[in-house]
Amino acid sequence: MNSIPTRIALVVSDVDGTLLTKDKTLTDGARAAVRKLHEAGIGFTIVSSRPTIGMSFLVPPLAINLPIGAFNGSSIVDPQFKPIEQHLIPAAVARRCVDLLRDRGVDIWLFTNDRWLTRNPDGEYTAHEQHTIKHDPTIIDDFTPYLDQACKIVGASSDAPLLQRCEKEMQQMVGHDATAVRSQTYYLDVTPPGHDKGTFVEGIAKRLGVSLENVATIGDMQNDLPMFAKSGVSFAMGNASDDVKARATHVTETNEHDGFARAMDVVLQLR
Repeated sequence: MNSIPTRIALVVSDVDGTLLTKDKTLTDGARAAVRKLHEAGIGFTIVSSRPTIGMSFLVPPLAINLPIGAFNGSSIVDPQFKPIEQHLIPAAVARRCVDLLRDRGVDIWLFTNDRWLTRNPDGEYTAHEQHTIKHDPTIIDDFTPYLDQACKIVGASSDAPLLQRCEKEMQQMVGHDATAVRSQTYYLDVTPPGHDKGTFVEGIAKRLGVSLENVATIGDMQNDLPMFAKSGVSFAMGNASDDVKARATHVTETNEHDGFARAMDVVLQLR
């Protein structure tokens, strides 16, 4: 990796595929790297497509004391998970998104601020999500009563080409009324309009009085690109796709080889 031309005052990290390994483990290396950031006076926080309920387990081991971004940054909570700012998908848009995913045969999840709702308890990624967010789904018969509470809608499928086609179709359908982007090859996330990881980075930097050129971001998927675009320095994980790597200023190791910790070593070299 090349040297970084400016001092970093804030690091904003993605979670899955970045901070955590494939089996959703926070490594000792990652813990130590964040501890070194704190000791160096560099702010650290996380932003993820995860729901709020799926991020609380990271706060104590990482000693996070800054606002956190859930649902790709459309919900912002404090370290005690009290809402600071929250946005919802318009109900009519949520209905169209649910219908499109249903028509394409993709498993559908709807997340409210505090619940994960699904009609299919045996979906192919349900157990995986339970392990990931450390929370159980609420099984329902109909999404209709909850469409006006939707923080995020997820289409889950192991058919990556199908989900990529759904992503493009969904983006065309929702236009500026929502944001539709894959957070994993098997997850297509629909979140409220006008808010993404980039707007989260802008907001947290402004709150802290930090210039965007002094912010470093790190991630691995398409939904991380908005924050890459806003920050002065960006790291793509070694496990990221080539198009994501091409949009970052630096590329680090994979999440299975402590790529996060290695990137933080580069940040810390400035001190």
